[in-house]
Amino acid sequence: MTLSAQQIQAILPHRYPFLLVDRITEIEDGKRAVGLKNVSINEDFFNGHFPGYPVMPGVLIIEALAQVGGVALLNKEENKGRLAFLTGVDNCRFKRQVVPGDQLRLEVEFVKLRGAMGKGHAIATVDGEIACETDILFALGPVVEKE
Repeated sequence: MTLSAQQIQAILPHRYPFLLVDRITEIEDGKRAVGLKNVSINEDFFNGHFPGYPVMPGVLIIEALAQVGGVALLNKEENKGRLAFLTGVDNCRFKRQVVPGDQLRLEVEFVKLRGAMGKGHAIATVDGEIACETDILFALGPVVEKE
């Protein structure tokens, strides 16, 4: 199953400029997901990071991974309408810079789920090369009414 940007927006509360996932290419609800982020020179964060040498901030790569994980969790029927919060990052390593023109492949697989808490292993790659690898911790929040 694939999800478009519009379908992702129906699941996640994030919006421009903070929605960092363009498409979901694979999803197993509550278990794993793979998404894509096309990194454009027009991204707002490149204005200050770094002038003359644009590099995607590592924390935004982590956020993009967390959003892909959020889609996998929140697309599960019993979690629809809830929020998912990033509560921690363990064992994070950045191995490659992400620059304009790159396409980030974002993969998250949940390794532990207990009630409303859990942990996922996340890998961001560009052209098969690891850019970031980390474990993300999360908590499911309340159901939130959409405006």
